[in-house]
Amino acid sequence: MVLSISGVVLLGIICFLFFKKDGMKLTHAFVCALFGFFLAGSAIAPSITAGTASFASLLGGIKL
Repeated sequence: MVLSISGVVLLGIICFLFFKKDGMKLTHAFVCALFGFFLAGSAIAPSITAGTASFASLLGGIKL
């Protein structure tokens, strides 16, 4: 578990730096995909899923 959390943090920092410094390239997208797979396997994944669903329902409830 500790290894996967540190991997998530490391890949998250790398993804942020790619977006900030160079723009997105194919190799950068691959690293970001790996970040997503590691994040999905971590303990925080259910919280992210619940938060995303809550945000989607909030957006769906907005009447223009």
